[in-house]
Amino acid sequence: MAQTSGQTDYIAEDKSKPRCCWGAEVEIDVNNISENLLGIQKEIAPCKPRIIGVTKYYGLDSIIKGYEAGLRDFGESRAIEAVKKIESLPEDIRKSSKFHFIGHLQTNKVNKVVRNFDYIHSVDSLKVASVISEAIRESGRQVKLLLQVNNANEVQKSGYLKEDLLADMPEILKFDNLEIVGLMNIAPLGATGTELRKLFSDIREFKKEIEKSFGIKLNELSMGMSDDYKIAVEEGATMIRIGRKLFTK
Repeated sequence: MAQTSGQTDYIAEDKSKPRCCWGAEVEIDVNNISENLLGIQKEIAPCKPRIIGVTKYYGLDSIIKGYEAGLRDFGESRAIEAVKKIESLPEDIRKSSKFHFIGHLQTNKVNKVVRNFDYIHSVDSLKVASVISEAIRESGRQVKLLLQVNNANEVQKSGYLKEDLLADMPEILKFDNLEIVGLMNIAPLGATGTELRKLFSDIREFKKEIEKSFGIKLNELSMGMSDDYKIAVEEGATMIRIGRKLFTK
């Protein structure tokens, strides 16, 4: 069964070869990634957010060639598949890269994610925060965390409602081994430019509210994907999560 993201379909039996909606297979090409990366950097200049290459629909080759093209941050959302990729990487690439878990995190996958990822963008409940805290204590690793906010109130998506996060923050902050560095959101598919700008600016202002209310500093805003990253950057994104725009022509 094919999976869909934006306008690109991916072949389940060979995730290293994404297939566009016209049916033509596209090989992962380092020169193409380099050109796409440069184009994105020019579009968002002078801002310099961290560009996370989202390789979740692609094979191991996408990380290797992305690294060769200059990427150092990679995003995955399927824990078991991602860990296999990370463990299969050449040691120099693995040690010189940062890995971001950007999908919904099930509690039974937390140990694997904590042991292999540098950032988790999708902390969406007090229970998940608690399990992450225990996994960090057992592993001895420190992972940077972002709290996912569903400020579009989409029932089909994970993420905290704003009022629920405000209620849970005092308990989350009691976990002294959790390094909370920012907020993350995912904008609805098909949102207009005006709607996107409102959602992204709302997350930016909500971050300020949390900082003021709880006396903490949150440096990161993970907002924006292939179709909306330019607006996200204009509204303060410090991390953008780009897949199709980087890895396909």
